[in-house]
Amino acid sequence: MTSSSEPLKKKLRLEGAGPSVSGSTKNCSQQCGRSVRDNKKKTSPTSTNKMEEITEKMCSLCSGGKHAESRSNTAGKRRVVFPALFPERKPDGEPRDSEDRGMAEHLQALPSGGSATLEGPQVEVGSSGLEGPQVEVGSSGLEGPQVEVGSSGLEGPQVEVGSSGQCSARATSSSPGKWKPVRLSVSAVQDVEMQSVEDTATAATHQATGCVPAGDPRGSKHSGGRESVDHSTSSSKNPGATGLLSTPQTRPDEGQKSQTPSPSPSVQVPVQGRGESWWMATPISELRRAPGCSLALPPLRASRNHTITIRTDLLREGQLPVPFPFKFKDAWDDVTVKMPCSEWNLFPGGSEGSGVQSRWDLIRTSLETEFDSSVDVQNAILRYNTAHAKRWDFTALNYLCTEGLEDVEVEHLFESILPCMVQLAVKAPSLCTDPIPLLKQKMNHSITMSQEQIACLLANAFFCTFPRRNSRKSEYSNYPEINFYRLFEGSSHRKTEKLKTLLCYFRRVTEKRPTGLVTFTRQSLNSFPKWESSETLLTRLHITCEGTIEDQGYGMLQVDFANRLVGGGVMGQGLVQEEIRFLINPELIVARLFTEALHHNECLIITGTEQYSKYTGYAESYKWMHSHKDETPRDGWHRKCTEIVALDALNFSHFLDQFHPAKMNRELNKAYCGFLRPGVPRQNLSAVATGNWGCGAFGGDTRLKALLQILAAAETGRDVAYFTFGDRELMRDVRDMHAFLTDRRVTVGCVYRILQQYYHNVCKTCHCSRPDVSLYGFIYEKLSYSNASPLRDPDCSPAASPRDPDCSPASAQRDSDCSPVSAQRGSDCSPVAVGNEMTLTSP
Repeated sequence: MTSSSEPLKKKLRLEGAGPSVSGSTKNCSQQCGRSVRDNKKKTSPTSTNKMEEITEKMCSLCSGGKHAESRSNTAGKRRVVFPALFPERKPDGEPRDSEDRGMAEHLQALPSGGSATLEGPQVEVGSSGLEGPQVEVGSSGLEGPQVEVGSSGLEGPQVEVGSSGQCSARATSSSPGKWKPVRLSVSAVQDVEMQSVEDTATAATHQATGCVPAGDPRGSKHSGGRESVDHSTSSSKNPGATGLLSTPQTRPDEGQKSQTPSPSPSVQVPVQGRGESWWMATPISELRRAPGCSLALPPLRASRNHTITIRTDLLREGQLPVPFPFKFKDAWDDVTVKMPCSEWNLFPGGSEGSGVQSRWDLIRTSLETEFDSSVDVQNAILRYNTAHAKRWDFTALNYLCTEGLEDVEVEHLFESILPCMVQLAVKAPSLCTDPIPLLKQKMNHSITMSQEQIACLLANAFFCTFPRRNSRKSEYSNYPEINFYRLFEGSSHRKTEKLKTLLCYFRRVTEKRPTGLVTFTRQSLNSFPKWESSETLLTRLHITCEGTIEDQGYGMLQVDFANRLVGGGVMGQGLVQEEIRFLINPELIVARLFTEALHHNECLIITGTEQYSKYTGYAESYKWMHSHKDETPRDGWHRKCTEIVALDALNFSHFLDQFHPAKMNRELNKAYCGFLRPGVPRQNLSAVATGNWGCGAFGGDTRLKALLQILAAAETGRDVAYFTFGDRELMRDVRDMHAFLTDRRVTVGCVYRILQQYYHNVCKTCHCSRPDVSLYGFIYEKLSYSNASPLRDPDCSPAASPRDPDCSPASAQRDSDCSPVSAQRGSDCSPVAVGNEMTLTSP
């Protein structure tokens, strides 16, 4: 046994198979006592008493000699096993309470490979080298919070306790395919006043198991955000086998796309236990999805309102689309994208005294040199962006290559991925031959291009080749950033994970060129319903506190909680719902090249993008996990049946502002614009998969936004699948309100008029930051006065609607920022296919 001055480092293991003690009982007793005495001067009296109690417990266990044995691990280090897993027994042998009884029975039934384990030479028990109270080991009870962890194919999660007190979950694989909840006790770090160790261990356990406690800022629902809890093997700082070189993975049910809802691989831990309901109202299997509900698509043909950049007559399944036209058609104007390969893209400093040279020639020369490090990439990019050499920062890119990836991955990046990306980028003149129109405000226009063309454009964006796109003061000031220079700057952990996600995409598309198509449609409406007089009844609702829009909402119209500049902060620090979707479906990013900022009566619809990555976490906890194989079927135009609509919500600095009728009109009209497909029968419309739209940093009220989206979906004939992202209380409230309204056959117009009254009677006269009367409580009260039909109830009659100037529809129409005008159906609109449906286009 080592002296008291040396730290006692033992591996601690808790086994459900039975208590045992390794090592000498005498030595263990002496060492425990000596460790406590050595630390008395460094601990409080209370902590010292607890330490002495710990010593007595440990010594009593040792003196009992229960299954004492010596073991050695593979490294030859001895391991001490304490009988601390089971609770104390009463004389009759029963556990202390029913919960402990169930816990003991469950753990006794576990195989030895799935036992909860505390191991490693990192834990110092009673060592004089540790300051402050020590961790109690060998407590006879399972006290303190316990975490349920369940993961497909993982039985018996294990906890490693390191020298800093941090815990990380580790699981052994047993019986693949079984989902078995296991309780994980953390009492070993809770019975002692060692707050720093306890907090660190608890935080690490939460991170490992995916359970974030209430009040944790990571649990806030920013812009419909959620905790993506995934118990699959995730990439750490060095991803190793699961890194950029990993094979694309798919879920067991991927491909079949079963109609039965299953827990998302990103959200496998329920909010409060698997015994409670995690979804309500209509089963999701009863909602319509594409392609099953969709109309047959017409032949793919170009028109005034639809630009197609490939040869449609040569389109074959599984074959690369042929670009159209055959030769590059140069354009340098205000209505199309200025391409880096244009002959008009000039650079100062010609060799023949002309003062200028072809910037494209300089780009090709710079990029086609060999890259040995991130500094070489940086120098190449700055060679044709000299005006920004002193301003651009490549810290994030340098950190990724030096610290963020394994050596083998860095080698593959510079020897294979980046050279292939260069080859893809310089093919722009032969791949992107047709001028790409800008989707400007007030336009109704579609662009269909191949996935290979999109990959070429994104490779150019990575190398920052697009001209006139590096300054907010340029002609593209009302367009999002497209060049990746902001993604390379700073030392944020977020940037590292973003770059991993995007490099996974580039590896995939350079190793095997994709063969599908993607359509981008800007939809702009000039007319909207008269909401106060609508007699439309509500449609069906499925609401759940688990799952994600992209996983459980497959085949539905999936809402992107967008910024008016689509993609939001995907190139910067942003990492919430929209940015994450643009990262895992990178083909969405190319929309930033040609989509002007969205106006109040507009949306962007993207059909056919492919998901290339899986992730875990949200915002600061976001991590790229592994490559993902998207098995979503394709439609008749060779597009993935994934339809995403970008809807930008209003930003409210004051909570009460959003209840102003003009503001509610704006949000209703925005959602209506995104959900509407003129000319398509209701039975051919897929459900809307949405959530807490604009309810994070934008300050939206979740209950109001849920109701407004339900009204807009009803008016367009769509059912709703609503994801609360872990908010069980919101799930119940919205389900109860929807059931209350549908049971009474309350119309869209009736609900809208009550919303106006809520503003007039409650919000307008409120002098606090939030109203005293809740919105849903007000609706219940108004509709509970009479058992008669709501349409005959005075509160639901149009005459009873307040005619306050702030509430009148005329006032809302006069607010150019909030509400477009009449409800006339535009006669100047013709249908064009969007997704598997139809949308408006104008001549």
